[in-house]
Amino acid sequence: MQESQNSERLIAIGFILAASALVAGTSLLAKTLGHDTLGPALHPLQISHGRFLFAFIALLAVAGVLRPKFQKVHFGLHIARSSFGWAGISLVFAAITYIPLADATAISFLNPVFAMLLAIPLLGERVGPIRWAAAVLALVGALVLLRPTPDSFQPAALLALTAAVVMGLEITLIKLLTGREKPLQILLVNNAIGLSIASVAVLFVWAVPTPAQWAALVALGVMMALAQTCYLQAMRRAESSFVVPFSYVTLIFAALYDYLVFNAMPDGVSILGAMIIITGALLLAWRETRLR
Repeated sequence: MQESQNSERLIAIGFILAASALVAGTSLLAKTLGHDTLGPALHPLQISHGRFLFAFIALLAVAGVLRPKFQKVHFGLHIARSSFGWAGISLVFAAITYIPLADATAISFLNPVFAMLLAIPLLGERVGPIRWAAAVLALVGALVLLRPTPDSFQPAALLALTAAVVMGLEITLIKLLTGREKPLQILLVNNAIGLSIASVAVLFVWAVPTPAQWAALVALGVMMALAQTCYLQAMRRAESSFVVPFSYVTLIFAALYDYLVFNAMPDGVSILGAMIIITGALLLAWRETRLR
C-alpha cells in the first residue's frame, strides 16, 4: 500500500514538473510573440486569443476521443470565471512583454493569496493569524519586485499584480465549480467562453500573423492545454498540499528560458522578491494542509 502511494506521488511530481515547464514555455512564447522576434509584435489580446483558440481545439480533440458525459452546466459561474481568466491571462501576456519572465511568474504566485483574501467576503471563510502572516509576507515580496523607487520602478509589473488579483477571483470561482462539474467539462466550457470573449476583443487589434507566429500561437494553445492536463493528472495522484509546492519550479524554468532566449539574467532584487513570495505561498499551503 505504502509503495503504491509512493509510486503515485512520484508520478504526480513528474506531471507537475511537466506542467511547470509547459506553463513557463507558454510565457516564453507569449513574450516572443509580443516582440518582433518572429515578425511584427502582436498585441497581447491577439496572443490571448491564440491561446484560447488552439487550447480549445486541443481539448475538443481530447473530448472527441474520451467522449465524456456532461453534467448540468452552471453558465453563470462559467461566464464569470472565464471572463476573469481571459482578463488575467491577457494582463500577464502584456506584462511579460516588458518585464522579465521570472518577475512576472513570481508575481503570479500571489494568486492563492488573493484567492484567500477574496474568499473572506465572497465565500464567508475565516482567516487566522498564520494565513494573514503568509499573505502579508507574499505581498511584501511583490512590493520588492515592483521596485518602488523613482529610478527602478517597473510600471508593467502592476499589470502582473492586477493579473494576480483577477486570477485570484478566478480561483475562487473554480472552487465553486469543481464541486459541481467534472474537470474536462470545466476546461472545455471555460475555453469555449474564453474563446468567445477573446474573439470579440481581438477584432480591434487583429494583425495577420507571419507563418512563424501562427506556429507559435498553435504551440502556445496546445502547450497550455497540455499543462492543464498534466496539472489535473498530478492532482488526481496526490494531495494538493504535496503537489502545489513543486509548481514553484515554474519560476526556475521561466528564468532559464528568459536567459537562453533573451539573455535576461535575474538580478538580486528579483531573486529576493521571488523568494519572499514563495515563502509566503508555502506558509499558506502548509496552513491549508493543517486546516484540512
